[in-house]
Amino acid sequence: MTSSSPVQFPGRLARRFRPLVLGALGAGFASTALAEYRSYPLPAPRDAVVGQLLQYPAQQEDTLLDIARRFSLGHDEIIQANPQVDKWLPGKGTPVLLPTQFILPRGARQGIILNAPEMRLYYFPPAGKGLGQQVITYPVSIGRMDWNTPIGMTRVVRKDKDPAWYPPASIKKEHAERGDILPDIVPAGPDNPLGQHAMRLGFSGYLIHGTNNPWGIGMRVTHGCVRMYPEDVSQLFGWVDVGTPVEILNDPIKVGWQGDALFLEVHEPLEENNASPDRLYELAMQAVLAAVADRPVRISWGRVREMVAQQDGVPRMISIPAPAAALSAQTQGQPEGVKPN
Repeated sequence: MTSSSPVQFPGRLARRFRPLVLGALGAGFASTALAEYRSYPLPAPRDAVVGQLLQYPAQQEDTLLDIARRFSLGHDEIIQANPQVDKWLPGKGTPVLLPTQFILPRGARQGIILNAPEMRLYYFPPAGKGLGQQVITYPVSIGRMDWNTPIGMTRVVRKDKDPAWYPPASIKKEHAERGDILPDIVPAGPDNPLGQHAMRLGFSGYLIHGTNNPWGIGMRVTHGCVRMYPEDVSQLFGWVDVGTPVEILNDPIKVGWQGDALFLEVHEPLEENNASPDRLYELAMQAVLAAVADRPVRISWGRVREMVAQQDGVPRMISIPAPAAALSAQTQGQPEGVKPN
């Protein structure tokens, strides 16, 4: 079985993850049972693929959003990975693909790297944290089209536990136009949209913070800030120091190696970039050709074009193994289901 093959949860593990009340899913649970779905050993410097695809049988009361939060996935990524599954009523026993395999973002493996089209944050802890050589990743929400999250390099400049929220004039105006009058200050507590943890960035007015409304994690719903599940930001807040570098990328295309296999990951571009399918395919070709410049390998360009059209964010192998080079491009890199025990 290749790393593209989703691993089926055995019966005992499926029982372990019976439906949970989301409000009761706290940081303690997150740091134990769910750690394996956030933390991955760092691969060799030339490799960039971590994790593996999983297949989980939906339980009776599950929605896709329940399952997404349970496995630290975002709204859009679980829906895009399961286009044929009903969002609100998957149905007991329905196999749900968990897109828990990732190509690491480009750049130095240090600090925080956030890829905006992917709506996912990667944290590379320094040696002094005692966390070992690993990458820790979380789904996030970013700014909607008219309130873009800024792209570029910055750093964490302040950390606040139980922050108060001072709505800026622009947001107060927007709410007032809907008949919702915001106060000058929202104190810490259950009504505070920043949640219990906030990390202020060097970009003026922008934060990485929690939320009192986690249903939108993994969507473009914020006024430009980076929003996280409460249990995720609680964990990250405890590790990140003031001064930690933060890089926000705009990469709908990611390419990376796993041994001798080349993987591609395609996300829907940010709407404001107006990237046509042809332009996205051109970007994919450029990224693939750069990756194979010093490692000659046959590429399934048919698979690349399919993935550009699909834009589901699931990594797939696009290189053709030498012994199987004669196989149809349609069979290369396809994940194989594993029946439940």
